[in-house]
Amino acid sequence: MAEQFPALNETHIEFIQRQHLFFVGTAGPEGRVNVSPKGMDSFRVLGPQRVAWLNLTGSGNETAAHILQNPRMTLMFCSFDRQPLILRLYGQASVIHSRDAQWDERLALFPEFTGARQIFEVELDLVLTSCGYAVPFYEMTGERPTLTKWADNRGRPAIEQYWQEKNTASLDGYETGILD
Repeated sequence: MAEQFPALNETHIEFIQRQHLFFVGTAGPEGRVNVSPKGMDSFRVLGPQRVAWLNLTGSGNETAAHILQNPRMTLMFCSFDRQPLILRLYGQASVIHSRDAQWDERLALFPEFTGARQIFEVELDLVLTSCGYAVPFYEMTGERPTLTKWADNRGRPAIEQYWQEKNTASLDGYETGILD
């Protein structure tokens, strides 16, 4: 049932473009494993072996801390509609911050979000599909506007202050690199 691919093909890319939700998995060398759901218009395929996603400001910053320790990342998409499919992307991630030279070019790929915090680029080394037969049916009824409203109401300077207060270390005490 599972199939392995060295890179994304057109069928994979079309599947990704139809999804409204994906999951990110990371782990440092020790400590907790983090799995985060991501939504909104925050994912881009840059090529058959390269993807990027925009990370918005949230309560934690586990992914950034883990990538500084260990660049492995797994991204998972799964169908909740008629086509049962799970698509996992495995690779090595790097972090782009607003202070980095590539920031403006990569940020232009996404809609404008006041809470834009980092962009993660992942160089893929394995694409895996599996059946998804046990994934239940769910219906997308709309995007949740709460995070965007929260960031917009505060404005960019207050968001950056929030990073200093809440986003500089992981649950396990690893630095996130947000202020370097």
